[in-house]
Amino acid sequence: MKELRIRALLGLFLVAGVLSWAAARLWDTLGTLPGVPVAAPVVLAAIAAVLLATALSLRSRLKAQREREPGAKGVDPLMAARAALFAQASALVAALVAGMYGGTGVYLLLEGSNAPARGDQTLYAGLSVLAGAGVVAAAVFLERICKLPEDGDDDSTPPPAAAR
Repeated sequence: MKELRIRALLGLFLVAGVLSWAAARLWDTLGTLPGVPVAAPVVLAAIAAVLLATALSLRSRLKAQREREPGAKGVDPLMAARAALFAQASALVAALVAGMYGGTGVYLLLEGSNAPARGDQTLYAGLSVLAGAGVVAAAVFLERICKLPEDGDDDSTPPPAAAR
């Protein structure tokens, strides 16, 4: 499994934002633009909290395992792989959703309508982008914790026979 690249996530966010802005503009000219749900930033923040809690739990368990503390509960490698996969999937979806709400929010902000409902929708869209960024940050943190050390990172292993 390859490591997530921040540039790829940022590119996904920008492409989704531009497409969402264009779709919001088109939709608003053809009819009524659907609103940004109030639950969107709440759900994204909850996902970020779950990712962060998982990362902190795994980090403390891995630290206790490395330091060989008595009674330390080890980390199953399959569980760590699942956590890393959960982190990658969450980051990709959050970048896409945040881009979608970001594009809609930019359209609502630039439209300049003073309707209070539009102002609330702009706020919810902005909070959704912030919560999506929180999901991406927590997911990248969790992925980095679950990463296996490189072959050359362990100083306790002797060098290969050819290098002697």
